Amino acid sequence: MRAFNNTVGIAVASLSICALLLARLPLSPWPTQAAAQTPASAPKAKEPKELKPKEPKQPRINLPAAKGAPRAGAATEAKPARAPFGLEDEAEALVLGLPDARAWGDSEEDFARLLPKVDGPWLALSGGGSDGAYAAGLLTGLTQAGKRPDFAVVTGASIGALIAPYAFLGARYDEELHDEFSTITAGDIFEDRPTVDSLTDSWPLGRTIDKRVTPQLLADVAAEHARGRRLFVVTTNLDAGRRVIWNMGAIAARGDEQALKLFRAVLLASASIPGIFPPVLIEAQSHGKTVQELHNDGTITAPFFIAPESVLAGSGTVHLPTKQIYVVANAKLSQQFDMTTLQTAAVLGRSISLALQSGLRIELLLTLAAAQKQGITVSVAQIDPAFEHPARGIFDPDYMKALYDFGVEQAKQGKAFETVDAGQTTANGLRK
Repeated sequence: MRAFNNTVGIAVASLSICALLLARLPLSPWPTQAAAQTPASAPKAKEPKELKPKEPKQPRINLPAAKGAPRAGAATEAKPARAPFGLEDEAEALVLGLPDARAWGDSEEDFARLLPKVDGPWLALSGGGSDGAYAAGLLTGLTQAGKRPDFAVVTGASIGALIAPYAFLGARYDEELHDEFSTITAGDIFEDRPTVDSLTDSWPLGRTIDKRVTPQLLADVAAEHARGRRLFVVTTNLDAGRRVIWNMGAIAARGDEQALKLFRAVLLASASIPGIFPPVLIEAQSHGKTVQELHNDGTITAPFFIAPESVLAGSGTVHLPTKQIYVVANAKLSQQFDMTTLQTAAVLGRSISLALQSGLRIELLLTLAAAQKQGITVSVAQIDPAFEHPARGIFDPDYMKALYDFGVEQAKQGKAFETVDAGQTTANGLRK
């Protein structure tokens, strides 16, 4: 995979790394930490103290406990050091001996190897944490309305990556998609204790993925890949500092236990929020040795993925083999008034959410401008500002169920997608 400079990466998109946690926190202050005390060498006479009004105690934010927690101390155990490797090793690294298992997401030449063999619309699913329930409901609603396209390509980043296999496999997996957002809780996603490389532990999310990504799902993805369709998942290679596009169908086609393990690891990596969740180690072979790459959240480089920037811009030799692109933004794209509480968590959560929203709008405008040059129609779905169900904590089941149901109804009523041309001003926040 050759080097290629990412010329239009959106810096604000990387702020989404904390959004799915902070945006759903109860509005309570962070706990204060008492300063360490040391004994004095000799007792001192007490001086009169100025009387001050007592400040109210700051309550601690109690996060849900992970289900079936591992043994105590496991999260903070030191991890073995990785064997050193360099840029030359990375350039030749192969995973499971599959040349087409992945490509650099900023390389036109690499991307061309992964293109689908069939015509049809493409679907891109953005990140967004628990707001991914919107995409899940929307897809189910399209099925119920009899209007769900047979997508030639499905791409996903972060929560979009976890939804992507179900979107790719179509209506037969709608029930599993519903279960994903109607039964899951924060305890199925993370444990509130630090590891050596993150603030919380994502072992519950890894276990959830293991349960849901079955050998049958792997076989179904492989069968669709054999038809010429493509399922892409985005991660960020921390060592290279670049976007990686994983060709999940090519991995599934291998069909063995190693393929299943890699498929699950890629999904976990794409949803691993930097600093919040641990990065995922993925082994590859290069120059006769094993290298351990670090991968995490796919939304660091962009909120969603369609193609390398040179391909979208039409400035290279590779052109997208589609005339229709659907983008599901798991967020509200228009600015909403929200009187922010003067508390650290609330201010930070609101600020990061606005940055993520801005990143999505910018990426969409770039996509629309590029698509217009190539005669490609882009249809965008976002969470309607009319949806105002409160979220009482992180990955609140009631909130996700309400948003899922909202997405279903929007799709059934034909209100989900809006076809937008570059330069067009809309009521939903897309402005040139």
